[in-house]
Amino acid sequence: MPGDFTLALNARLDRHPGLFVGTCDEQGAGFAADAYARLTGIGVVLVTWGVGGLKLVNSTAQAWAESVPVVVISGAPGIAEREGDPLLHHKVKDFGTQMRVMEDVTAMAVELRDPVTAPRMIAEAFATARRESRPVYLEIPRDVVGMPAPPLPDDLPGPPVTDPVTLAACLDDVVARLDEAERPAVISGVLVARLGLQADLDALARATGLPVAETLLGKSSVGSDDAWFKGVYAGALSSDHEVRALIEGADRVLVLGAYMSDLNTGMFTAGIDRAATIVAHQGITYVGTHGYEGVGVADLIRGLVALYGAGGPVAPHVPRPRPPFAPRPGAPLGADAVFRALHAHVGPGHTVLADPGDALFGSVALQVEESGFIATAYYASLGFAVPGALGAGLARPDRRPVVIVGDGAFHMTALELGGMARVGVHPVVVVINNQGYGTERPMMDGVFNDIPPMRYSRFPAALGSGTGVQVDTEDGFDAALIEALADTGRLRLVEAVIPRDDISPGLAALTAELRKRVTRDA
Repeated sequence: MPGDFTLALNARLDRHPGLFVGTCDEQGAGFAADAYARLTGIGVVLVTWGVGGLKLVNSTAQAWAESVPVVVISGAPGIAEREGDPLLHHKVKDFGTQMRVMEDVTAMAVELRDPVTAPRMIAEAFATARRESRPVYLEIPRDVVGMPAPPLPDDLPGPPVTDPVTLAACLDDVVARLDEAERPAVISGVLVARLGLQADLDALARATGLPVAETLLGKSSVGSDDAWFKGVYAGALSSDHEVRALIEGADRVLVLGAYMSDLNTGMFTAGIDRAATIVAHQGITYVGTHGYEGVGVADLIRGLVALYGAGGPVAPHVPRPRPPFAPRPGAPLGADAVFRALHAHVGPGHTVLADPGDALFGSVALQVEESGFIATAYYASLGFAVPGALGAGLARPDRRPVVIVGDGAFHMTALELGGMARVGVHPVVVVINNQGYGTERPMMDGVFNDIPPMRYSRFPAALGSGTGVQVDTEDGFDAALIEALADTGRLRLVEAVIPRDDISPGLAALTAELRKRVTRDA
């Protein structure tokens, strides 16, 4: 998003066609960069100071919470124009307000005041984002943009080196625990995807035969058609009873890069014996209660592959059959039917973006390609999926974005659909219209859960891009979804009208747990 404090930088970027992709709002830009980073390993968002940068706090906080390497760049007032502490537009307390805020939600925050040191600081920021899989922040005063700078130094520090003695001891301990286990299993978490470890995990599963489940936040870190993939494990919210029985019946669980948050564990209903787990995260691995400092999830997975071998050649994927959906002609549409239809028709060739709420919890069992599912399943910011489709479509043009979003979340960022066609992104958007915040109603209902009604199916016409249709029957939704998926050259929006209080079985299980807390605190 442009602004006067960043126009000089925008003009320089504009010399590189296609590098600058505009959005309708700064938060939309942040969400788009987030989705792009999840699929490519780095994303960049550029805004102006104050009114732009402070709008990015939410999306940047999400990137921190969910380990996404987004580089946030903000223009700022020139150094010279700050003399005398004038009341410049967009200023809050002082000229350091935005920097202090961003320091709290990033792994590194710096102001590029000196052109001599700027190249090194920029390189270090990008390296930090990649290494730590966290957002970073660069603030650039507008009067330094055109100053000459030296070339990038060639003595930049490399990534930290893992102590080989500690790594060897950790691997010996882990191998001994796995070898003695009769029913070992693996839980794949979000860091497997963030750190690009999918192929390494695949090799480990091939070599050992270990069954692999994944967390809700880590969904699609393993491909649904992989022979070793068993489903999504999230306690009471697991994709099926079999995957829950597999993990909770294991006598050794290898937890790789997973955040054991409330949503990831089905509101802490996960039944895993802590003493029987091996937990690898960033920079540390726990075998039972003993921690090996400096041995991260990448070290562990790659070290195990080196010991066990890579498991032979990669076998071609054999798509598992999707469960068929037989819509009842004229039957009123409900949440369960929406997700059964999606399960039947969505999969290879798509990147699914599910917003928090029933859009997410109803999608637990969707069968997708590796890295084919994106959701904010920890920070849970509504409105992410629509602008996320822009980033996903640009990152993976070979896969069409399919957005699943509730009507309440759609209100927040729907305008971001307007600019996607001009950069060749044509998503399918399924808006689940239950007249409000359906996730909150089962916990505690009131007028605060109602939203202003909109004619969602007419939204593409208002944007001048694509087409929309409203459906309220099972066969109508099934036909509209099939037609939308087949029409790849334009935006297709399907408004699925369901009863006000109808929710998916997955969301019903979650809200039953949440209701206990809400009613206790009310």
